[in-house]
Amino acid sequence: MNIGLSSAVFYPEVNTENAVSVISKLGFKSAEIFLNSPSEYEEDFVSKLVYEKNKYNLNINSVHAFSSSFEPYIFDSYKRRRDDMLAYFKKVCRAGSRLGASCYTFHGMKYQDIRHINKKLIVDVYNELTYIALENDIKLAQENVSWCMSSNLEFIKFISEKCRYDLYFTMDIKQAYRAGVDPCEYINCMGKKLINFHINDKDDKNSCLLPGKGNVDYGRIFDKLQSINYLGNLIIEVYKENFSSYDELIYTKKKLEKFLQ
Repeated sequence: MNIGLSSAVFYPEVNTENAVSVISKLGFKSAEIFLNSPSEYEEDFVSKLVYEKNKYNLNINSVHAFSSSFEPYIFDSYKRRRDDMLAYFKKVCRAGSRLGASCYTFHGMKYQDIRHINKKLIVDVYNELTYIALENDIKLAQENVSWCMSSNLEFIKFISEKCRYDLYFTMDIKQAYRAGVDPCEYINCMGKKLINFHINDKDDKNSCLLPGKGNVDYGRIFDKLQSINYLGNLIIEVYKENFSSYDELIYTKKKLEKFLQ
């Protein structure tokens, strides 16, 4: 497992195209790129990112969209709205493919009572999404997000079993604790389809901290990852208020690498 960094840690102070050089200069070889605006899904902008990525020889592990603006509405009951939002999804898939990303970190539906969801519609939508991702040679990686349906273990099992094409997963530690679910339960549920991992920390007062700053039992989590033969990267994903200098990111990377050894 390699330690990567999400460009989201610099939002909103560093433009996405500049985040590539910053991540590389901090010593990271792998990154998740967060596309922060619909204009950043466009071909001309993606070309800038491809140039930067090649210039700094940075591996793009995954892409993440400005998800709240369109992903929940891909599941809307109004077809025209679904179709319009699907156009954004296709652009993000193409962007990820051009960047050489292995997966698209996806939030999806907002949380609601699982007893009241339109399961047929949801399965149909996921079948279309996974097919589009497959066409673009990128994996759709559903992330567990506390305010989304994907926080529900029953929902994760349901879509994993019913989806016609392969659906994969991104696991996020802070989102697990925010949902009141043991991270290891998500790992068990996602199993071999877990291909991306957001690592962060928390304590009794803060739901998101730099890894090593809180009380998360990483030994237990890494043992669980080893039990499913997880081979993906560990992507540090925190918020800009969780660190005061870039040196802290460098220190965290080295500390995690030493822990993994």
